[in-house]
Amino acid sequence: MPESIIPIRVGHSPDPDDAFMFYALAKGTIDTGPYRFSHEMADIETLNRRAESGELEVTAISIHAYPFVHERYALLGCGCSMGDGYGPMVVAREPVMLSDLRGKTIAVPGERTTAFLALNLCLGAGTFKYRVVMFDEIPGEVAAGRVDAGLIIHEAQLTYKRAGLHKVVDVAEWWGEQTGLPLPLGGNVIRRDLGERRLHEVAALLKASVKYGLAHRDEAVAYALEFGRGLDLALANRFIGMYVNKWTLDYGERGRAAVRTLLRRGFEAGLVPEAGEIKFVC
Repeated sequence: MPESIIPIRVGHSPDPDDAFMFYALAKGTIDTGPYRFSHEMADIETLNRRAESGELEVTAISIHAYPFVHERYALLGCGCSMGDGYGPMVVAREPVMLSDLRGKTIAVPGERTTAFLALNLCLGAGTFKYRVVMFDEIPGEVAAGRVDAGLIIHEAQLTYKRAGLHKVVDVAEWWGEQTGLPLPLGGNVIRRDLGERRLHEVAALLKASVKYGLAHRDEAVAYALEFGRGLDLALANRFIGMYVNKWTLDYGERGRAAVRTLLRRGFEAGLVPEAGEIKFVC
């Protein structure tokens, strides 16, 4: 490969919101200069674990995972998924109270997901049992009675009623009531060893990709629909709007405060290591 070409491997989940966000980079609709992006898709928990080994130059991760990788990666100021009054939910087969879940088994999408961190802060770490289940299998596990409840993320937040399930709590709603802040679910990180200039150049390209999708919504949604797992166009559009919006272009001061508050509370509860000074590469 010529020295002038700079390969950037990007990890993201195979979900409509991430696909929408990276549409312009995946399809080459914007000028990326010397950078050549390749895309590796995996569920978010797999990406969280891969980030611990520093495998990819850029990757989506859960904000929960950031303290575990902060020495190797920096948070990008663009590309976050924010739960602003809505987010991951705990669902059950029957209507129950949150307190009824203490001592029960909850299917969760991963130990490093922000949903799991928020659930521990909400219900109390150690007050429930859990089993890690692939995120798209959780509604079925709950419906079949193999677990008492499930912590759902991604499009299941819009489709859980199809399986006859009932919402117990939306952890982002709970977080908002506790803090007055949105819940920062996921972000994109970039490997620090790329060097200062490349960090900022790649950050600008990611922002340009998000802007392109928002400006060419119909074509970007059509592409993202390929990753919708049963969502029709209307639901895919709704889901993308929930997680690709003003927060995605820039955390803003309130979004940055949300990240710092979540990780500070997680640290104080003994759930995550100290994340150090949190800066955002723009």
